[in-house]
Amino acid sequence: MVIGVPKEIKDHEYRVSLTPEGAATLRQSGHDVWVESSAGQGSGFSDAEYRKAGASVAGSKEELFKRADLIVKVKEPLFSECHLFRPGQVLFTYLHLASLVEVTKELLQSKVTAIAYETTESKDGSLPMLKPMSEIAGRMSVQIGAQYLEKINGGRGVLLGGVPGVEPGKVVVLGAGIVGSSAIRIAVGMGAQVTVINLDVERLRHLDDQYQGRIITRAASSTTIEEAVCSADLVIGAVLVPGAKAPTLVSRSLVSRMKPGSVIVDVSVDQGGCVETTKPTTHSAPVYVVDGVVHYCVANMPGIVPRTSTYALTNATLPYLLRLASDGVDRAIHADPGLAKGVNLKNGKIVHRGVAEAHGLPFTPLL
Repeated sequence: MVIGVPKEIKDHEYRVSLTPEGAATLRQSGHDVWVESSAGQGSGFSDAEYRKAGASVAGSKEELFKRADLIVKVKEPLFSECHLFRPGQVLFTYLHLASLVEVTKELLQSKVTAIAYETTESKDGSLPMLKPMSEIAGRMSVQIGAQYLEKINGGRGVLLGGVPGVEPGKVVVLGAGIVGSSAIRIAVGMGAQVTVINLDVERLRHLDDQYQGRIITRAASSTTIEEAVCSADLVIGAVLVPGAKAPTLVSRSLVSRMKPGSVIVDVSVDQGGCVETTKPTTHSAPVYVVDGVVHYCVANMPGIVPRTSTYALTNATLPYLLRLASDGVDRAIHADPGLAKGVNLKNGKIVHRGVAEAHGLPFTPLL
């Protein structure tokens, strides 16, 4: 199979979907790998390194798409890239189609098979390709939130760890999955007062045992969310419903009651966000203010630590990529029900229920 690695064009997206080592592994398995010129530059990989690994370098995105049977990306294609796809081609990437109706419609028209990293499951029901980027985004969320709490960046002027005689900042984490757990780890390490809110009480029990009283755990309800958010200095949105739009947990009216200069970092922005006032931002213009509250809602947070992110992503995706390339899509998804759950679009039809429901479009079961 011919595998194509295009250069990412999303704002300040420096990751690439495959390392040179990953390209070498695919070549050793008998597959052709084409990499768009300078695709790896942002992550510190030169065209020469890909050539040394056995890959070919395409001079343009158009050439790459014409040659490739399987396009492997980091982020969802931008609207300007959708016309490059052709019927029968396979797209393997983070899709987040539940929040992207126009891209969904364009990909449906192209009749590609679109497989999402974020809805592919392991045998135990975990999300193996979402996990590494969620870990990075969760850890970054507190680091970034602390930065925007600084007065010169529009925040309250609060140091999350406090100092002797001054209480630490209050961090509220909505959701206790991979993003939330990673955010909690960093917030606790910084010395903040951390409250985590989650529906699954067993998950809260596990975190309570892990942190031995260093965090506050609360079962999710409208009352607990309201109380915690209103007292917070930093709110981390870490809610995930795989493949579907994130539920709104923080209303516009609740945002208006937050402390002036407090900060929201909504990591769930990829899926529409869990705060009503969330709208996607970019690394070039990462924040905006609503009712005195600073909002950071960048949809590709790990893109600014590309070296770490690219290695972590390739570690997770390469086994699936090898299977898709060696067995073909139909055999691979038939043999692996978890991979089948990653298929969002096929032959001009939506085959993931969450995406169909998000846009009010027809759903067709895959198998």
